[in-house]
Amino acid sequence: MTEPGQTEFGRRQFVQKVVSGAVAGVAVQSAFSLISHPSMLAQTVTTPDGALQGLIEGNKRFAANQLTSVDHDLAILKAHTVDKQEPFAAVLSCADSRVPVELIFDQTIGQIFVNRVAGNIVTPEIIGSLEYGVAVLGVKVVLVLGHTSCGAVKAAMKADAVPGQISVLYRHLRPAVEQSGGNVDKAIETNARMQAELLRTSSTVIKEALSAGKLKVVSGVYDLATGKVTLS
Repeated sequence: MTEPGQTEFGRRQFVQKVVSGAVAGVAVQSAFSLISHPSMLAQTVTTPDGALQGLIEGNKRFAANQLTSVDHDLAILKAHTVDKQEPFAAVLSCADSRVPVELIFDQTIGQIFVNRVAGNIVTPEIIGSLEYGVAVLGVKVVLVLGHTSCGAVKAAMKADAVPGQISVLYRHLRPAVEQSGGNVDKAIETNARMQAELLRTSSTVIKEALSAGKLKVVSGVYDLATGKVTLS
């Protein structure tokens, strides 16, 4: 957490850059609008519990149609993140177009390190990406996010013939399907939970961060109808 005085110094320094023209064409009042919401700045959240709470509170705002992220000046946000990114959270979600991760958690540019793949499954490529988020970017929480009515899970339950390489997803999803008793919702929740456990056990980088208390890995399900995320 920022020591007393450092936050205020950082704010003054940022505003001075705006005033001096570092962020061209942006009004000074926009800078004050941005810094008045510390959660929108790079990694003001410094603990795993705080990071998870940030996601939970953001989702509550989204579900209540009370987004705050849309009020911030995108010109400032883009300028602030040109040379670096410091997301406080990483989310592994399904590729489904109905799951707009940043919106769901009421976050904006530079706040969430998003990894997406059909069925929110863990693969070597996903592990590598999330390891980067943990080891290099310093995210404090990783959330594996399933969602209701997931087409990938439904397809794995049916195991019908499909074109191209779609069926390669099935083997990642079958363990959850086999534990679901034919219940799609249970399969979706179980899959998210199992993929989170794979992350905890398959990555030395993630295991070390967990052991050091620097990271949480959790799972949850996003309800398409209500907009709410329920941790599982």
